Amino acid sequence: MNPQAKLIFTISLMLGTTITISSHHWVMAWAGLEINTLAILPLISKSHHPRAIEAATKYFLTQSAASALLLFSSMTNAWHTGQWDITQMTHPVSSLILTAAIAMKLGLVPFHFWYPEVLQGSPLTTGLLLSTIMKLPPITLLFMTSPSLNPTLLTTMAILSAALGGWMGLNQTQIRKILAFSSISHLGWMAIILVYNPKLTLLNFYMYALMTAAVFLTLNSMKVLKLTTLMTAWTKTPSLNAMLLLTLLSLAGLPPLTGFLPKWLIIQELTKQDMAPAATIISLLSLLSLFFYLRLVYCTTITLPPHTTNHMKQWHISKPTNMLIAILTTMSITLLPMAPMILTII
Repeated sequence: MNPQAKLIFTISLMLGTTITISSHHWVMAWAGLEINTLAILPLISKSHHPRAIEAATKYFLTQSAASALLLFSSMTNAWHTGQWDITQMTHPVSSLILTAAIAMKLGLVPFHFWYPEVLQGSPLTTGLLLSTIMKLPPITLLFMTSPSLNPTLLTTMAILSAALGGWMGLNQTQIRKILAFSSISHLGWMAIILVYNPKLTLLNFYMYALMTAAVFLTLNSMKVLKLTTLMTAWTKTPSLNAMLLLTLLSLAGLPPLTGFLPKWLIIQELTKQDMAPAATIISLLSLLSLFFYLRLVYCTTITLPPHTTNHMKQWHISKPTNMLIAILTTMSITLLPMAPMILTII
């Protein structure tokens, strides 16, 4: 892709995100989401592979339907209440339609079918954008409308997302699909706490974005897309592989790593809200995700020689690791002791 074109699309992406997260009027928020969608489409289909074109088409159709629903819900609310302000979403039917629209934008169950397919058809760098920055505007809209959303509906969708994200990731061999189902599972954790403590949803999203960025950039630097190539990638950059092991375990939410912090706080808050059964169910369902993270970890580092493989060993890379990967990986592993400071910030 032409560097100037890539620069324009990246700036448009940042512009669309900024417009949505800083707007008070529904039409401005909708316009920002549309700019975002149009800016990411060329980045998904830049390889001109049939799979990439298919992914871009699926993404466009899903996001268009979600945007239309979002506009419809805001118009219905304005019709009944006379308010276009995002925080004044008080009409119950409008809130239900909005929840469906944003669930479709994010890839929450039962609107999750497009997400693994789109991520599988995209390059790793675009997959990183889809998993992090593209989720920020819809999550911001959920944050702003959280007082008027239906807690029962969100809890149901959250538990289903954690369950399906775990189950459907078990049998995958493509790393991008595994990361897509991991994202669906994490979205469940964000949705379950949204009504009770929206700041925890944002904290969970920031931590998830941090860890996912570290994983995607590491995989991109090692040029790994499948579990079979991951098994022989340790010869390229052994130290980076060891760090990838810890980052994946952090993404799984194991203590004493960073990923444990949002889960710990969410379980604590759910228990305070007399939702111990929901907390128990979603904690048990996160064990399914832990299983496929452990598979990734096993393929990353634990399958060291002597072992039999039909793949040729790859050349050791002497070039230094990207500084950004080093910073993100360190933060993905070591932020748990800073929990008190993070809590005072939020």
